[in-house]
Order: sequence, then structure tokens, then C-alpha cells
Amino acid sequence: MRSWARRTERAAVVAPVVNQHLRPFVGEECTAPLKLLSFNIQVGIQTRKYRHYVTHGWKHVLPHTNRAHNLRQIADVASGYDVVALQEVDSGSLRSGFINQVEYMADRAQFPYWYAQLNRDLGPLAQHGNGVLSRIEPKGMEDHKLPGVIPGRGAIVLRIPYAGQEIMVVLLHLSLGERSRQQQLEYVANLIDGVQHVIVMGDMNSPVSKLLLETPLADTELVPPEEMRPTYPAWQPSLALDHVLCSPSLRVHDYDVLDCQVSDHRPVAVQLSLAG
Repeated sequence: MRSWARRTERAAVVAPVVNQHLRPFVGEECTAPLKLLSFNIQVGIQTRKYRHYVTHGWKHVLPHTNRAHNLRQIADVASGYDVVALQEVDSGSLRSGFINQVEYMADRAQFPYWYAQLNRDLGPLAQHGNGVLSRIEPKGMEDHKLPGVIPGRGAIVLRIPYAGQEIMVVLLHLSLGERSRQQQLEYVANLIDGVQHVIVMGDMNSPVSKLLLETPLADTELVPPEEMRPTYPAWQPSLALDHVLCSPSLRVHDYDVLDCQVSDHRPVAVQLSLAG
């Protein structure tokens, strides 16, 4: 395993933005199942056919009228969960109408804590990254820049109190390329090494069998839900690319891929608690 000093070169301790007027959920005292959602929102772009990647490609650069409606729908879905991992968000540029999409959804869905991670800063054209919404006050939060052939991928780490314990939640979006994914998963495997309660969730651009058998995650104790369902493409899912993986100390009570078609991925929803 790499040393902690090596990992900290790519990490920064950060703090979530706090909506002061909202009351947080007290995770330390909670024993009810924790509700998690992972959603690649494609910056609020709805895709219904493969050819839309070409014919609607301009929406990745310029604002469009349906984006606000799509964001409202996404925020309404997110409102039913305790921790939400968002991938492919825009922090405020021309294409998003200079709206921080994570902040917008936090306000609409009434989340007391949120954080937008900027991984690719293209100035006024695009502010590309990940985001997190939380009803539980994190005991700690870190912004990690993942390694890869092409820079621009990241992970957000939350340490949240739950039922008298602390859970480490890693929210990420992995690269499309195999070589970069292997580097990123080695980084994550080192990051979670020795932690008792762990959740790794997000768009991993790979089937779970490959992740847990042919990558550095094979050296961890992470396990998937018993039943896996496809998440991509949203209009006719055939590939399971979005995952919530947990340590054996956590038990999944409910797993679902939601019938929500406002992106090119469908969201994954999980309810879990401490095992035993």
C-alpha cells in the first residue's frame, strides 16, 4: 500500500457549505436505515437515443430551456435521501446559466449540507465535477483528485456519524479508460485500507464483477448488493455502471435502480444499516 503522505499530495481537507436555516439529521443517534442515492446527472441533459450525443452535443456548451426543468426533477428525486452522490455536475458556467447545480439542488431539496467538487475548470465554458448533498453533518470531508492518464477525475470523502459509529463514504466518478480506472481504483483501495465501515458509490464505468475481481478493489472487502440492475443507457438500460459497494460491516436492506430518465444514466438507490 502507498503511504498516507503520498495520498495527501492529491487530497485536501474541505468543509461543506451549510444552509444555516435547515436543521440537520442527527446521524449519531439514528438506527433507522441510511438512505443513499448515486446519480450521474449529465449536467441536466436528458438523452433518449444514442444519436442525441451528437445532435444534442451543443447542450454541453450552451444553455438550453429544459435544463432547469430537469434539475428540478433531479432535486425532487434526491429529496427522499440522506446522502446523495452527484456526478457530472456544473458549478456555474455558461452552459448551466451560471448556476451552481449542486447549490440549486441543495436549496430545492432542503439539504443542510452540500459540496461541489471542481475537477475540470474550463472557465466560463464549463465547471465540471462532482457534488454531494447530505442531511447529516459530516465529521470530516476531503476533496481528492484521482490519478489518471488525463487529469479531471475526483472523489469526495465524507466521514459521517451513524448509530454510534463512523462511516467513511467515498463518492466518485471513474474514467472511461481501463488504464486510468486501474490507477484510480488503486488510489481508492489505499484510501479505504483499514477502515471498518466503508461505502464506495458513484459512476464507475465498469461492471461490478470486473471491479471486484480484476482491479485493486479485489484486495478489499467491498461487496455489492445481492441483486444488480443495469443503469445505462437511461432510455433502455443494459449495462450496470453505477454502483454502491459496502464493507461487510454494513447490511443492504433495499437496492433499486429508479425509473428516472432525465440524464443518460439512471440513479441507484440503497438503504443500509450496520450489520448485526
